Amino acid sequence: MGKEPDYSRSFGGSALAARLRRVSERLDRDGTRIYADQKVRFEQRWYGLLRQLVQNGPMSVGEVASALHITHVSVSQSARSLERDGIIKSQTSKKDARRRELSLTPKGAALVKRMTPLWDAFNEAAEELNAEAGDLVRLIDKLEDALDRKSMFDRIVEKAGKQ
Repeated sequence: MGKEPDYSRSFGGSALAARLRRVSERLDRDGTRIYADQKVRFEQRWYGLLRQLVQNGPMSVGEVASALHITHVSVSQSARSLERDGIIKSQTSKKDARRRELSLTPKGAALVKRMTPLWDAFNEAAEELNAEAGDLVRLIDKLEDALDRKSMFDRIVEKAGKQ
């Protein structure tokens, strides 16, 4: 019996969003599997926020969102779950009392220390995969640049208006 046809692949570029979601899900699923295999309770979505705090020290939700180019809501959700787990804390900024800053707790710093070798392995595997795929990251950069020039929304409105 042969392999089932790949519906999404058969649509080429018109299935771009579906294909990107599918690849993202595969990568996230493997990340979840490796954390489970290592007996670590860790959510892949936490990584970017933690990485920013390790690199930059205390930061506001807005600063993290800006650095990662993701929504404030997404960072807030991750921050709440990290705070519930005692990995980060949120406190009033020492420089500006109107501002709240996120920072690592001692438990968070210990987690980062423990996870760093695993994250290094993630990064090496990602570089290997990117090279094997022909420098996909460069193409994703081009895709993001194209979306910066004209959003998918604007492109669809333009196409729909021609009908």
